[in-house]
Amino acid sequence: MLEDLSDLSPLIAATTQWLTGAYPAAGGALASVLCEMQARQAVTAAAWLRYPTSVDAALVGMAGPGGSARLDWITGADGGGAADPETYAWRTWVDEVVASWAACLLTDPELAGRAVAALAGAGAAGTPVEFRRLVAPDDTDRAAAALLRHPDLLAPVAALHRAQLRDLLERGSALAA
Repeated sequence: MLEDLSDLSPLIAATTQWLTGAYPAAGGALASVLCEMQARQAVTAAAWLRYPTSVDAALVGMAGPGGSARLDWITGADGGGAADPETYAWRTWVDEVVASWAACLLTDPELAGRAVAALAGAGAAGTPVEFRRLVAPDDTDRAAAALLRHPDLLAPVAALHRAQLRDLLERGSALAA
């Protein structure tokens, strides 16, 4: 049973920010908001799958998730480096596995549906309705997040940990504990 995972907020916020920075919205302010909502839903689902208990969330909070360096290198994104403390600080909270899993969920509707179903079955606080933009995006959502949902563009990030996500969802029992 998933417990209160509010300790994952910094990780979810930073990983969402990284995804929307690497794959920005196509359009104006509304598109930007819709793109961020889709990224946040994917990152939230991925984080809850990766860290299913409050103990897991506390441990990643103490040890840190690892940062965005490898993701920046793979995508060619400008990580800002340690020279810019403000940029560098939030990037240390990016979780590579969560970003990879979120990329998988954003580009594979079947996998996204399985992930949300697994979370619902494990008693996650979010309901499938709260993940609507992830599992059932409308045309406006798709247009706003054209880059964020493009399978070819996200392939290098998604490929990093796709097998691990598929394995977790196929086992299914990891979340029911």
